[in-house]
Amino acid sequence: MKLIIQIPCYNEEEALPVTLKELPRKFRGIDRVEILIVDDGSEDRTLSAASRAKADHVVRLINHKGLADAFSTGLDACLRLGADIIVNTDADNQYSGKDIQKLIDPILAGEADIVIGDRRVETIAHFSFIKKRLQKLGSWTVRRLSGTEIPDATSGFRAFSREAAMRINIISRFTYTLETVIQAGKKNLALAHVPVATNPQLRPSRLFTGIGAYIKRSISTILRIYTLYEPFKTFLTIGGVIFSLGLLLGIRFLFFYFTRGGAGHIQSLILAAVLMIVGFQVAMIGLLSDLLAANRRLIEDVLYRVKRMEYSGKGGR
Repeated sequence: MKLIIQIPCYNEEEALPVTLKELPRKFRGIDRVEILIVDDGSEDRTLSAASRAKADHVVRLINHKGLADAFSTGLDACLRLGADIIVNTDADNQYSGKDIQKLIDPILAGEADIVIGDRRVETIAHFSFIKKRLQKLGSWTVRRLSGTEIPDATSGFRAFSREAAMRINIISRFTYTLETVIQAGKKNLALAHVPVATNPQLRPSRLFTGIGAYIKRSISTILRIYTLYEPFKTFLTIGGVIFSLGLLLGIRFLFFYFTRGGAGHIQSLILAAVLMIVGFQVAMIGLLSDLLAANRRLIEDVLYRVKRMEYSGKGGR
């Protein structure tokens, strides 16, 4: 059984050696442990730091592509290297390496495909009150949309079985954390969560420039991914709301028409007709999107079969 710990990095020359030093090299139920560094176009000496710390593998992206691309590149590299289990952690030593055993135990026991570390954000000292509330709200929203019970959807400390890693396809360019949870829920992958410890902050987060930017990009990511997997429900709801507004205006016009002759309310009739037509068209877009989603599922199934053939015989057992 082979475990690969992947670490996406961007300008982590100072933090990376600390992170690598804290990672254990032996785990119960694992025969072989390797570490993969994904250098996301760093402009400092991250590569030299990885080499000095004796990382087993390094994948370098020529230019900075973002966390989601780095994570996806790492998954693909781990599969090519024959990983049976892949653990993703951050380069800033946010997570305790000793908790990796807790992450992989449910996978080893055959109880989960993906296990996510629950940081219990309310206990993290360097998180502001607003950030804690936003993290809680975001995780609650993802749980509702994905049909899962993950309490910390934004945690990057997570483990994937080989099967789950082959089924995950990252589309977002911002972050993989929310997307993988929603995807896993919609693909009926078995998710689990375990409490994990966090280390003192080495540096401020660089994923977003402020709370406003974080909220904007997170909402955009959640809506995009949910719409991708539930297009008919999404567009039918939007179309239904618009159509209902038009219908109410139409009823209002009819009321005035039969009680007062309708004079002066022709604008309501025009607006009602426009809203009902737009609502119907949005619902039809949902129907078309649902057909496209069915085609996407077939493509994903083909991609999964291609991955199985490509990575067959590369398991670490």
